[in-house]
Amino acid sequence: MSLSMYQASVPVFIRMLNNLCGFLKKGEALAEAKKIEPEILINSRLAPDMFPLSRQIQIASDISRRCVARLAGVEAPKIEDNEKTFEELYQRINTTIDYLESFKPGQIDGTEEKPIALEVRGNTLHFQGMMFLLLFSLPNFYFHITTAYNILRHNGVDIGKQDFLGKPPG
Repeated sequence: MSLSMYQASVPVFIRMLNNLCGFLKKGEALAEAKKIEPEILINSRLAPDMFPLSRQIQIASDISRRCVARLAGVEAPKIEDNEKTFEELYQRINTTIDYLESFKPGQIDGTEEKPIALEVRGNTLHFQGMMFLLLFSLPNFYFHITTAYNILRHNGVDIGKQDFLGKPPG
């Protein structure tokens, strides 16, 4: 059995966004338990020149939405980057999951060689669909999910590898 473009994208993005929601909820619980203002955690970062937690979540959302939309040949809906609360971050993640769930395999499968042109900082990057997914979108998505995890962990949130990976399927 071969792995389809749909299987390698939509379910992967959805699973990890759900996992992100799970460890974000643990962050919210820690803030409540320790009487930490939520915005302190939401604005935390690992280094002064890195984006804060909220931006990591926004970017992961954008990458997953835009990847699937480009593969399907549709325009991804814009979501404003203005989340300041845990509830707003959950809403963004859930909006993204709902959007991803709206795609059917037939919209994504067969896009392995689809030309994708992507503007990044004034440069145009050119990919075929599979390389866009495997070498650009998924690594970037995982980078931002991992960085969000690391920000929370660094701030004392009791999360571990199982939180990142989620429950085993099946």
